[in-house]
Amino acid sequence: MHNFVGELMGTMILILLGDGVVANVLLGKSKGENSGWIVISTGWGLAVAMAVYVAGWVSGAHINPAVTIGFISIGKLSVRQAIPYISGQFLGAFLGAILVWLAYMPHWKVTDDADRKLSTFCTMPAIRSYGLNLLTEIIGTAMLVLGVLGIFDIHNSLGKGIAPYLVGMLVFAIGLSLGGPTGYAINPARDLAPRIAHFLLPIPGKRDSDWAYSWVPVVGPIIGCLIGALLYHFTFEIFVPLLTQG
Repeated sequence: MHNFVGELMGTMILILLGDGVVANVLLGKSKGENSGWIVISTGWGLAVAMAVYVAGWVSGAHINPAVTIGFISIGKLSVRQAIPYISGQFLGAFLGAILVWLAYMPHWKVTDDADRKLSTFCTMPAIRSYGLNLLTEIIGTAMLVLGVLGIFDIHNSLGKGIAPYLVGMLVFAIGLSLGGPTGYAINPARDLAPRIAHFLLPIPGKRDSDWAYSWVPVVGPIIGCLIGALLYHFTFEIFVPLLTQG
């Protein structure tokens, strides 16, 4: 249960602050309206750092099913152990989305653009091309898992105090460099659970929840996490030690 609680709280914080910064930038009459992509990327990076600081000592703060699945693929976690992680992540993301909806309650009505309302909850591609959008999510999530494994690798000797901040900087970098095409979901729970919240919540003037696209930010991160985890494992945990021994 402690892993479930840790992932629930961590992912709730992630979405509260992450979707919260999107709401601040996109919704009408918000103080941060139209402040731009740099603000969104910064907010998401700091959201990840805060979530890992709060929940990392409890569950390790995967706060992302892609990270959890990546750990399964290289033997760092069993399927049975992953169940409370993933269930906590999806529930936490759903609750975080509801908190954002509540925090920005007066702004839904004064926002005319229904796409902006949807984008507050989940990702939308800048140019819709399902295959290429999928590829972008694969690349972004592979980089995420590669980076996480590198940051926490024992050879880096990073203390617990700095590692969560560096994970946040990793997500900040991914947002700045790879976020343009799809909005960098890189996290199935981050996208799907708030998308469901958008579907269920009474939001004035909302559009459909774009279920035709919803599979991309789920499938892409799952494929990407496997590529990133296996690439790191075979390169730095198997091949490089063999070279060193040789």
